[in-house]
Formats: sequence, structure tokens, C-alpha cells
Amino acid sequence: MEITNPTAGWEKVGDRFYRKTQLYTAIFDQDLDLDNYIVAGAPYGGAIAIYRDETKLVSYRPSKSSKPSIDIYSCAGKLLKSIAWDKGSIKGLGWSEDEKLLVVSYDGTVRCYYNLQRDFTQFSLGREAEDFGVHSCRFYDNGMVALLSNNALVSVSSYDEPRPKLLASPPEGEVHAWTLVAPSFTLSRSVEVLLSIGKTIYVVDATECEDRFLDIGPFTHISVSPNGKFAALYTADGVAHVITADFQSRLSEYNSRSQITPKYLQWCGNDAVVVAWDDEVNVVGPNSAVASFVYDGRVHVIGDHDGVRLISNDVCDFVQKVPDVTDEVFRYGTESPASVLLDAVGQLENQSPKADDNIQLIRPNLVEAVDTCVAAAGHEFNVYWQKQLLKAASFGKSVLDIYSSDEFVDMCETLRVLNAVRFYEIGLPLSYEQYRRLTPEGLIQRLINRHEYLLALRIAGYLRLPNDQIYVHWASAKVRVGTEDDDSICRLVVEKLAGKPGISFEAIARAAYDEGRGRLATELLNHEPRAGRQVPLLLSMEEDEIALDKAIESGDSDLIFFVLLHLKKKLPLASFFRVINARPAATALVESSATLQDDNTLLKDLYYQDDRRVDGSGVFIREALEQTDPRTSTDKLALAAKLLSDSRENTFEIAALKEASTLLRMQEAFDRDLTDSFTGLSVNDTLFKLIRLGYHSQAKKIQSEFKVPEKVAWWIRLRALVAKRDWNEIEEIAKSRKSPIGWEPFFNQILQAGNTRLAATFIPKCTGLEPGAAVTMYEKCGLRVKAAEEAVKIKDADAWNRLLEAAGKNTPEGRDIERLGAQVFKK
Repeated sequence: MEITNPTAGWEKVGDRFYRKTQLYTAIFDQDLDLDNYIVAGAPYGGAIAIYRDETKLVSYRPSKSSKPSIDIYSCAGKLLKSIAWDKGSIKGLGWSEDEKLLVVSYDGTVRCYYNLQRDFTQFSLGREAEDFGVHSCRFYDNGMVALLSNNALVSVSSYDEPRPKLLASPPEGEVHAWTLVAPSFTLSRSVEVLLSIGKTIYVVDATECEDRFLDIGPFTHISVSPNGKFAALYTADGVAHVITADFQSRLSEYNSRSQITPKYLQWCGNDAVVVAWDDEVNVVGPNSAVASFVYDGRVHVIGDHDGVRLISNDVCDFVQKVPDVTDEVFRYGTESPASVLLDAVGQLENQSPKADDNIQLIRPNLVEAVDTCVAAAGHEFNVYWQKQLLKAASFGKSVLDIYSSDEFVDMCETLRVLNAVRFYEIGLPLSYEQYRRLTPEGLIQRLINRHEYLLALRIAGYLRLPNDQIYVHWASAKVRVGTEDDDSICRLVVEKLAGKPGISFEAIARAAYDEGRGRLATELLNHEPRAGRQVPLLLSMEEDEIALDKAIESGDSDLIFFVLLHLKKKLPLASFFRVINARPAATALVESSATLQDDNTLLKDLYYQDDRRVDGSGVFIREALEQTDPRTSTDKLALAAKLLSDSRENTFEIAALKEASTLLRMQEAFDRDLTDSFTGLSVNDTLFKLIRLGYHSQAKKIQSEFKVPEKVAWWIRLRALVAKRDWNEIEEIAKSRKSPIGWEPFFNQILQAGNTRLAATFIPKCTGLEPGAAVTMYEKCGLRVKAAEEAVKIKDADAWNRLLEAAGKNTPEGRDIERLGAQVFKK
């Protein structure tokens, strides 16, 4: 590389220097006259889109197609993609921060081309844009604003989820110039628009339109600095004004004394303004300081965060303020430690002893000098001076006893990456500042979009970054444009990606499906290890049964539910059941879900389709139990019985259902004829209630109809009479009949009801009691004397003594007890 003076391209603007770095030469063909094209460049040294200016007449050339197209070039003039345009007049051409190309037509249609390909998403700016038409557009990081022909402003804050919104209405009148302030720089955190109408500027946001009361307009150009703090205004009489973005202070003005309106007014970083005519570019700094650059042909200016790119047919230049560290090292006459260190390494290469003298001269500031040389190397585009500065830094740190080399190593890595992507075949002329903003991941994405896969892989490996995205993009491109048959492409992709961690075959399969290669997509999906990635694409490909099988294999119930819900909405019910019947896991999930949601209709259809009669009858029985109307319940039970009627294995269930229906009919008659409600009660509860209410004949009918065993009937009658406190009836029963359940239950039930007198009458009837049980029973009834008699009979001295002590010896009861046991329990 030719060794040039590092300050050769420097121009003084006030007290600061600006430099013009030639990035590429011989960019466009000479027969492509840029004067007839609209040019828009992506940030961070990104791609350049050109489109023929429809307002200019051009000579007809038979060799060139007359169909309109948008051509995308690298900064080095390499054609990346040509996009045919069929949507009418273009009123906006711009880029997002992540290099999406935005094209806006007159009717408000916006196309967002991504990955530098012909693929796009499309949205509309709304009805008002359709009715009045788009006049012009301005773009920022991830959004845009369109000015309509009726002066209305439509804002879109995100291209991924576009929701066009009208901003506040500006006043009527011709808009001479306009620009916007990105949301990241406004107090409201929403976009603001600066409009030149009349002699003043209006600031418009989502809610209001404010007049800034300027009187120096109208303005032909308005531009806001990259940091959002300053605004440059260019008047019709050739004066450029710089003011604060809040319009509170005027900072400087510059009279160009030109009668010709410039083509561009653009900021060069945050400290100078570029005013560009067809072939002349002026860099204007504070206090009207100017540096001029003259070109042979038409120049287009593309702004970036730290400078501007100047594009002509012949060259691509980058103009920026000379970084402070670069100025400190190279400025003529400087004696900074970094400059001395750089000179020292030159002396060292010449084997001059002055090298050591220089080192000793700056010894106290050697760390600072090394750091400055490392930083200055990053800002250099010339490889020779990069190496010289790094050599100087290396020489300096070798003299130091303690120095961390991390920044030096990082800078070496960064410069290798920057030099690789600046190469003309790649055409990404990133400055160090732009690279820091873009990040290595963003740079790799840009290389992927340009299909520079090998370089992207090498950079990812060099910087220790994941490379799965690169492989996936390569494979996706391969399945889109590959001419081989599906099997060959699948085999090639799988072989290349075998063993690579983090590879998403789902993304590759989706690309194949979008290209209309469904079979290839299905084959590729078989290599995707994550079922959650496979299933949605299989469903969109209408491979429903494969999707269900993959979901079942994964064991993820949520994923299976997702597929089942999709299938249920899509398929007729019979087809849906045919699909799941062969898959027990899917059937079980459908069944459990329907049960939890009380979806009885689905359950009945499922059981009918699967010929599960017992389960189907169970649904009818549950429905019968939930009914309030006995007739409806009876009908449901009849349907349940009908389902079971053809099977010999279900005789017990059929008999039970018939009994339940009979009970319901009898309860319905009781409800109608008697004074209370019986519906919903069991046989035993019905019997209990009838006896308690005194309907003994109906109770006998129930007992007879349902063959209630005698012992059960006696138990129910006893509980019902006790609950009713019908002591007379109980006494009559005790006199006239023999109890099949014995008399001890009578004693216990009556005692619990609190009738100790009647309970005691049943103690003598109780036979087969344990020794001493009668003593306890009488004692529970409060009859200690009777209890003592029983104790004496069985000669239980302990029980007799306990009763005597409880009664007290000096009480009549105690004396009776003592008398009873006097002869038997002699001391």
C-alpha cells in the first residue's frame, strides 16, 4: 500500500480538523448518471439504494430495460440486488438501522425489504394516505413519518408491528422543508416533526403543533444533528443557521453567497454541517469556518453517526472530524507523548539510539502514550498507519513493568475484522465508532445478508461468537435457490450441519416450504430435535397427523393440546375422532379436557365413535343427576339404559338404571301428591323421609318396590321415629314385635335423643350383652340403683363401689345401693 502522510486529507475548520478518506474508487459505470437518481444509504457504512428520479428526463437506451427497478449496491459499487418495482410513483426511499429497505408509494403502500433480498412485508399508511397521497417521507432508526399532500403527518414507530398514527394537524400552507427528531432524543419519547411553513418552524408531535416564532425563513433545508441536540436551517437566500434543537439559542450562521439551492444539508457528526451542491461540498463549522471539496461529477451525501459518505460515479469518500486521539498523535508540530512514542518506533526501525532517548523523555506519561496509540490505531483506515501505531504501542508497553494488554489485543482483533469487511469485494467501510455502535453481532448479520458466509464464519470464530445463525442462513438460501433435487439438497444440508450446536432445522424447513418445496421441508424437519419447533411448521404445511405424532413423541401435554385444538377447529368431528382414536395419548387428553370443562357433547360423541357404551352411559347418568326436572332426568337415564341394552355384560347396570328411573317416577308422584319434595333422594333417604313425615303406606310401597331388606327397613324406621320423637310408636313396636336388628340399637338411638326413661325400658330386652354392659347402660340412663342391682347380680364389687361412691353414702340413693350389696359384698 502506498505510504501517505496521515494528515494529507485533513482540512482545518475553525480550531478543529476534518479529514476526507477515500474509501473506494470507480464505483459506478460511467453511463449511470447519478444526477438522474434518488440515492439512499443505510447507516453504518451500509448498502446504497438507487432509483431513477421520475421528475427528470433521460435518454432512451435500447440496451437497458425500461421497467422501473430499485438497485442495491455496496459502497464499493458491487450490485447486491435489483428489485423490480410495480407499485407506481415512489415518494419515500430509506433504510432502518438494521438495514431494512423501506419503499413508500404515492398511495401510502409501504414495502419493507429485509435481508437485502426481494422478500418483503407490506403495510398501508391508512385511509387518509390513500385519499390524499404521500408527498414525502423521512426515516429514523426503526420508524418513519410520511407527509401527505394535505400536510397531514402519519407516523409508524415500528416496522415489525406497524400501526400508522396521525400526528397533530399542522397549519395549512406550503411545506418548504421538513425533518424529524427521533423519539430517543425527545422529552415525550415520541417522534417530533419540524416543518418549515411561511417564515417560521412548527414542531409537531402526537398531541400538539407549536409555532417556534422564527422570522428568518422560509427554509429550503432542515437537518437535526445525530445526537438530537442541534438543528441546521438553510434559508432561500443562502444562509445556514445552527440553533439548539429546543429553538432557544442561535449558535452560528454561515452565508454561502450562493444563488443556487444546495442539494443536501447534512450534519457531519455533531460539530459541523455539510452543505452540498451538485459537485461542491462545504463543511461548515462554528464561526462560519469552512472547508470545501470539489468533485468532477454529481455528489450524493449520506449521513452517518460520526460523519458523511460522499458518493459519486468515481469515488466513495468518508468525511469526519479528526478524532481527538488521532489529532494528538499526527497533528503537525505536536509534541504529545503519543506522538513522541510513534517517532520512537520509527527510530527503532532505523536502529537509531534516539529511540531510547524518546522513551526516557516520555517515561512519566508512557501509559497514556500507549493507550493513545492503541485508540488512534482504531480510527485509522490506512493499514500502514494502523500497524505503525500498534507497533508504537507494543514498543511502549514492552518498556513498562506493569501494563494490561487487554485493550491492545482487543484493538488488534477489531482492526483485523474492520480491514476484512472494508475490502472492496465486501464493501462495508465501517469506521471504528460505527463498528462499536453496530456491534460484532450486527456486522455478522450484515455479512450474512450479503451471503458472505465464509467471512462471517471466520469473524465469528475469531471473535468467539456463536455461528449457528450463519449456517442456518446458508442452508435456507441453499434450499431456496438450489437447483438439485430435494434428496440431494437435504443430504447436503444435513451433512454440512451435522454436529453443529444450536442449529434450527425448523428455520431451514420453513424456508423450503415458503419456496414451495413441501417434501424437502418435511424431510428437513425430521432432523429438528425440538418438537416445539417442528409442530407449528408441520401444521402450517397441513401435515396434521405428523404434527400430532411429533407432539405425542415429545411428551409435552401443552404441545399435544395445541395440535388437538388446531385439528378440532379444522376437521369435521368424525374425522377428528378418527385421527385421535389410533393415538391413545391424544384420546386420553381430549377425554380429560372435556371432562374438566363439562363438555358432555364432545364426550358423548367421543364414546359413541369409539363404541365405549359404559362410558357413554356414564355421561347421561351425570347429566341426569344434574337435572332439576324429574322427567328430564328419567329421559336421560332411559338413554343411558338404551346404550347398554345391546350388551349381555351390563345386566347389573341396566337393572340399576331401571330402578333409578322407577324411583324418579315415584318421587315425582310424591312431590305432586304429598307436602314435601323427594326428588334427588336415594331409596333409603326417601324411605326415611316418608316415615318421618308419617306416610307409612307410601314407605311400605317403597320398601316393597325396591326390595329393601327387613333389617335395613327397621334401621331406617327407628332413625326416622327417633328423629320425629314419636315415642309412643316406638313403645308400640317394642310391645308387639320381635326386632330383627335387636333392641340395643333402640337403646342407643333413644338415649342419644335424650329420652333416658324410654331407653331404660329397652335394657331388659337386650340379650347377649357382655358382662357388666347392663350396669353401664343403666348408669348412662342415670338409674344407679338399677345399675347396682345388675352389679350385685354379677357380683361386680368394683362397679358396686363406684356407684356407691358416685351416689354418696348418706343419700337415699346411696343407702339403697349399700343395702343391695350389704349381704353380697361383706367386708
